[in-house]
Amino acid sequence: MEVEIGRVTHYYDHLSVAVLSLTDSLKLGDRIHILGHSTDFTQRITSMEIEHHGILWVKPGDNVAVKVIQPAHEHDIIYRVVEETLEPVG
Repeated sequence: MEVEIGRVTHYYDHLSVAVLSLTDSLKLGDRIHILGHSTDFTQRITSMEIEHHGILWVKPGDNVAVKVIQPAHEHDIIYRVVEETLEPVG
């Protein structure tokens, strides 16, 4: 399952860093899916910064820089991949 949590507002090609404008929280280790007209990839969040300071989590309304594994583009949509856990039967 995926939940929309924001959009890409800028991409720094020489750094492989996307700036995300978030409508929901995000933390290190979360898996995200970046989807756009010519973008479609999934990755784990391994590095986030606000104002050049490394952070562990961000809240809705924050703009955060995230290291990405492929180029992203302005207006690409960011989804958090919600990993469902299976309940034991019995």
